[in-house]
Amino acid sequence: MTLNKVMLIGNVGKDPEPRHLENGTIFVTITVATSERYKDRNGEVREQTEWHNVVCWRSLAEIVEKYVRKGTQVYVEGKLRSRSWEDQSGQKRYVTEVVADTLLLLGRRPEPSGGGALPHAPAPKAIPANPMEGVSTPLDDLPF
Repeated sequence: MTLNKVMLIGNVGKDPEPRHLENGTIFVTITVATSERYKDRNGEVREQTEWHNVVCWRSLAEIVEKYVRKGTQVYVEGKLRSRSWEDQSGQKRYVTEVVADTLLLLGRRPEPSGGGALPHAPAPKAIPANPMEGVSTPLDDLPF
């Protein structure tokens, strides 16, 4: 069994770039930034940002083209794809992309468009550190 699954929550880095193939099929490329904060050895907070190339096809591409702009917060689910090609100078180029199956617009609208934030979905319920705490099950009798 194999699995190729990517899930991202991040902000779009630039406006979508729609393209049309000769047969009329539309696809859109966007970049999505995800950031991680951590403390270094000196206790200073650092932030590391990763940029992800995301490709959306057909009806999903039409939706992205219409509603997504730079700064939009999105949830993307898809799979990793790597491809290569020769550029105009004959150099072999490589890229790894997320081919999106699902893209959801999240509650934050980019600042330049103004007008405040979109309505937020209800906050998810917190999951306790030990979800089985206080629950009596036959597992309580196991020696480990």
